[in-house]
Amino acid sequence: MGDGFVFIEIVIFAMIAAFLVYRLRSVLGRRTGEEQQRPNPFTPNASRPDNVVAMPDRNRPRPDDAPVSDEPVSLAVALEQIKAADPSFDEKHFLEGAKAAFRMIVEAFARGDTATLRPLLADDVYENFARVIRDRQAAGEKHEVLVEMIREADVAEARLDASRTAIVTVKLVSDQINVVRDRNGAVVDGDPNAVVEATDIWTFSRNTRARDPNWALTEIHVAT
Repeated sequence: MGDGFVFIEIVIFAMIAAFLVYRLRSVLGRRTGEEQQRPNPFTPNASRPDNVVAMPDRNRPRPDDAPVSDEPVSLAVALEQIKAADPSFDEKHFLEGAKAAFRMIVEAFARGDTATLRPLLADDVYENFARVIRDRQAAGEKHEVLVEMIREADVAEARLDASRTAIVTVKLVSDQINVVRDRNGAVVDGDPNAVVEATDIWTFSRNTRARDPNWALTEIHVAT
């Protein structure tokens, strides 16, 4: 009899669990396979799904609680500090991601594609971009940009702040075609047949304590 009661209890608990799972799915919904995240240009292995983050070995000691000095350090030391805080950081892969992000952001901004821009930009940068896009649309202007080539991409500055946020500034030299047209299609700025060299200084940041591998663009300077 005792075994029979245990069996009945197991069946009841299984039915309750199945009901709870059903209710959770009805409330939260289920994935259909179409909710893919937008491409993350900073993911070193493009074959890995964007929502899978390679985490460091949990058994490996990490200096998360080690103090970070506010004193200026050399670029090499700063990059080593970032690597210590985030063992997945690799300067070469980061620069490849920065180049991909540069092309993606510049061309999305020209198209007025705020959906692509949003996850790649810090809040204040996104608001500035979105405001310019709104003003451009209100004026009936169309911005056309083609990044033909990125000639150079080098880390200019780097640091790890006290909150364990990695901040990396990259100098990007590219060949671009930039044109602004009015609502009638007439060119009001730039030349559709002229390739110009542009030098941009972009700063990216990422909280190394976060599971999100994405770096956000936090600051832009155009070299003169």
